[in-house]
Amino acid sequence: MKRICIVGAGAVGGYLAVRLAQAGLTVSLVARGAHLQAIRTQGLKLISSGGLQGSEQTWVEHFTATDDPTTLGPQDWVIVTVKAHSLPQLAPQLGSLCGPDTPIVIAQNGVPWWYFRRHGGELEGHSLVSVDPGGVIAAHLPIERIIGCVVYIAVQLVEPGVLLHTGGGRYILGEPDGSLSERLKVLAQIFEQAQLHTTLTSQIRTEIWLKLWGNAAFNPISALTRAAQDEMAHYPPTRNLIRAVMQETEAVAKALGIHLPVSLDERLESATRVGSHRTSMLQDIELGRPTEIEAITGAITELGRRVGVSTPHLDTLHACVKLLERSRQIEQIEQIDLNLGEPV
Repeated sequence: MKRICIVGAGAVGGYLAVRLAQAGLTVSLVARGAHLQAIRTQGLKLISSGGLQGSEQTWVEHFTATDDPTTLGPQDWVIVTVKAHSLPQLAPQLGSLCGPDTPIVIAQNGVPWWYFRRHGGELEGHSLVSVDPGGVIAAHLPIERIIGCVVYIAVQLVEPGVLLHTGGGRYILGEPDGSLSERLKVLAQIFEQAQLHTTLTSQIRTEIWLKLWGNAAFNPISALTRAAQDEMAHYPPTRNLIRAVMQETEAVAKALGIHLPVSLDERLESATRVGSHRTSMLQDIELGRPTEIEAITGAITELGRRVGVSTPHLDTLHACVKLLERSRQIEQIEQIDLNLGEPV
């Protein structure tokens, strides 16, 4: 039986874990805090109102779960679904999960740390400071193990141990070197065994930019306004801002040699059709957690400077979300001090 470890059992990772377990696969989880405790005591509950079969369904699966990856031993597959900013801290521990041939599937939003590894262009080997400061991730996760994964799904962690799936569930898998390798085909078979909609691609970087095209606009604007995806798209002033941000993102992608396969308007409409989804960045802000702003807008602005493309709207959104994160962190510290009865 293949052993699969999901590193980061939040919304995206938790959904994947439940679906793989339902298919009879052996799955372990790396999680933390109250969510980990809930998984250990009551299992991981998935509520799907997105209609896997047209109506609401609920499943509960029980897993081996830990906050210490080194206790799990070597796995046949490691799937990393933690937020991008958490990976530098975790990367040194992931080697304990790997046997000689264990692939590591990176399923994260934004531009990944490995983007210019096995790239083949003039920026081959270039490091993104915004995503991998100090090169910690690259030093601990060999590119030979990496498989890219772009995920489209509307799912959220509504309380510790409980996930709500409201739509979608599409997984695009690709090798950094563009090959349709045997291990990629095996991974697709595993996902398909779990009845997950899976596509293999030889152009994983194009797929990364296609998703990022929408995320770079919708995620930070939602964090700042608390608006759902359809609200932002239908309100004319924010729709105009979304278009401006998407134009800047497209310009950076084109400067890097990426040809996006749909028009800006088509990509905007596909995001609008998601409906009242609350983006992952908005969920992070509401829960007082760090956001993926560096991997989403920070990486684009860094690349814009590299290729000579101006990104004023992205720069502004990035600065505002960073300040919002800082303000929320200060509020949390002050609240802790108040709870302890100490002066602030």
